[in-house]
Amino acid sequence: MLLALLIPPTLLFTLLAGPAPARAGTVTFGHYCNPARQKLQEGTYQFQTDCDAQTYCAANSTCAHRGCRSDEFPFGYSPTQKLPPKCDKGFFCPDEMDQCQQILPVGSPCQFNRDDECEGPPNFKELADTTGFGLNVNGSVCLNNICMWANVTVGQTCIVQNTAYTAYGPDGEFIDIVSRGNCKVGLYCDAQQLVCVQNKAVGETCDADKECETYNCLASGVCGVRADVPREVGKWVYAVVAILIVGGMVGTLVGLYFLHRKDRTQEREKRLQYWREQNAFRQNIMQMQQTARNSLMSFTPTGGSPRSTIYGREGLQSEDSQAPMLHAASKSSALRYYVSDDGSQFDDKSDEDLMMRRRDNGEGNRF
Repeated sequence: MLLALLIPPTLLFTLLAGPAPARAGTVTFGHYCNPARQKLQEGTYQFQTDCDAQTYCAANSTCAHRGCRSDEFPFGYSPTQKLPPKCDKGFFCPDEMDQCQQILPVGSPCQFNRDDECEGPPNFKELADTTGFGLNVNGSVCLNNICMWANVTVGQTCIVQNTAYTAYGPDGEFIDIVSRGNCKVGLYCDAQQLVCVQNKAVGETCDADKECETYNCLASGVCGVRADVPREVGKWVYAVVAILIVGGMVGTLVGLYFLHRKDRTQEREKRLQYWREQNAFRQNIMQMQQTARNSLMSFTPTGGSPRSTIYGREGLQSEDSQAPMLHAASKSSALRYYVSDDGSQFDDKSDEDLMMRRRDNGEGNRF
């Protein structure tokens, strides 16, 4: 009693209720399942069970390996796993996929929309649906969970089954009603009069897909072409598309040409400007050399070269004739003179300049 007071009511109810039920489609082989929970899922009407995609809920309430399959490539198996066998002719695999069973005669109960569980009529080749819309299987149809033949002709009483499916679109969920009947191919069962009526051609007014021979009633209320018919366009469309493609390619090439030509022009201008700068620099160097040469030639008072001035003066036989030789060892090379842009000369006040001036003063004293 004390334990019941300490445990929350919700948890206490869970413990008293027993083990929690398994989630649908998650129980693996050998584990517990409840056959009473097998049902068709609302909205899609897909068969639902506790067991996973490779097992079914057996009579002993445990999941067992499936004994047959209806699809060529069933869901839930890997490429390396062994698939259950498909049923032979005259047999079918039920929704539980436990084992193959013999097809059912007319009037027998059948599973929802399982036309393949019903036995076909003797003239099944004439009544079989070849349109691809799934109207019947070998001339037999399962309506309202009863096997019957789809052999009712125009004006005769028919049976109709309207099923509301949950569909999804851009605006959300909506109800899609699928109506089936036991009329022959090319006819439909009118839900109001419950008689077979001839299907309508493309362009005629309609209220449901089953009324159209193309099984496609447009939102505008008229029968349209089949939904699986490929859309064809005129030859002029191909011509226009080809012209646009070629024009786009040519335009791209022309645009790239002009763009690259502009870049080449800019690079050429840069190289030309660089050449002009280098040429001007060379001319300036040559002018500096010429100016330095001229200044060296005009360095002596007589306008001759420094060598002729030192060795060509009168009085070389005097006792002071050796004096210029001492100064000649330290004569300037005249390369210390610089020429500015305006042609004026200047020096850097170096030691050689001072020695040059000292030599000029000495020569002036001699004369």
